[in-house]
Parts: sequence; C-alpha cells; structure tokens
Amino acid sequence: MLKKRDLHDCHTLYDLMTHPEVFPFVRHKAECYDEFVFITKQTIEAEERGELISRTILDEWGTPIGTINLYDIQDNAGFLGTWLGKPYHGQGYNKPAKDAFFDELFFELGIEKIFMRIRKTNIRSLKAAEKLPYVSKANELRKSLYDQINSNDEIYDLYEISKDQYTFHMLRNNDSHQESSQLA
Repeated sequence: MLKKRDLHDCHTLYDLMTHPEVFPFVRHKAECYDEFVFITKQTIEAEERGELISRTILDEWGTPIGTINLYDIQDNAGFLGTWLGKPYHGQGYNKPAKDAFFDELFFELGIEKIFMRIRKTNIRSLKAAEKLPYVSKANELRKSLYDQINSNDEIYDLYEISKDQYTFHMLRNNDSHQESSQLA
C-alpha cells in the first residue's frame, strides 16, 4: 500500500496531481513534469536529512495513486499532507494508507504527534479527517499553533493525532475484532 518515494513513479503521479480537483490541495505544486521530478528529488533528499517523511500510495496492483507525507518535523511531531488522484477518490484508499503510514510513524520512526491543517473550504478532506476515530479537532486545544497556521487569514482547521490516541484506538479495534472472531 505504501513505498518510499522514488523517481520511477513521477509520470503517473504528475498526471494524477495536475487534475483540477487535486492540484489546489497539493502542498508542493509543479507546473510541469520536469519541475515535479525536481520536487521529488528534493523530497527524497529532505527525507534523507530527516526533515520529512514521504511515501507513495499504491493501489492493490502496485500502481502509484497519490502521496502521503509528514512535513515540518520538529520535536517528534509534524504536519500531514496527503493527496490521491481523482480516479481514486471515494474508493476506500484514504484510511488504509493513513493507517499504514501512522503505524510506520508511531511504531517505527518515533513520531509522537501528527497535525493536520485542512482548508475550511476542503470539504472532502475535512470529512475524511472527522471520520477517523483517533483524530481530535485542535483549534482550541492548540490555540497558539492554530493562530500560527492562520496568521494571515483564518482559512485552516487544525487536527491532531497523538500516538496515545492512535494506539488506544488500534488496541480497542483489535480487541473487538478478536471478540467477534471468538463469537463466530
């Protein structure tokens, strides 16, 4: 479902990223293919320096369908950025990609908190975030960070996922699944 970013997927990802329903919500926009390759190289190098973590999201056949990233890493926390190509919207890829990424971040890479800043106009992403049971809206909880990301205009909602919230949810989910299996 996820793999480290590489240059082999650039054509497919660039074509998906440029769709008008995707492009406005991509953090590092590229106006042409060569620029996308350059940004991908920079992303790979930034990950090697520990500044971010970036993965390519794959469908069940191994085809690249989007990216998931943790940016601005400081004090074992960072900001999530995810996009899926338009043909894959509503197909059930978002939650499994996030779960796989969060497992890697929390249990392999030592991340403690993940923040999401989502444009208040990005209804699709707001709904996706609010579906996740381990996500907390943090506009009030992290008021100084909320004010910082909205320093020019109040355009973002802030969400937080802590390792504890995520772990609790995953353990509770596994316990319910085991109980269901035992009853069957």
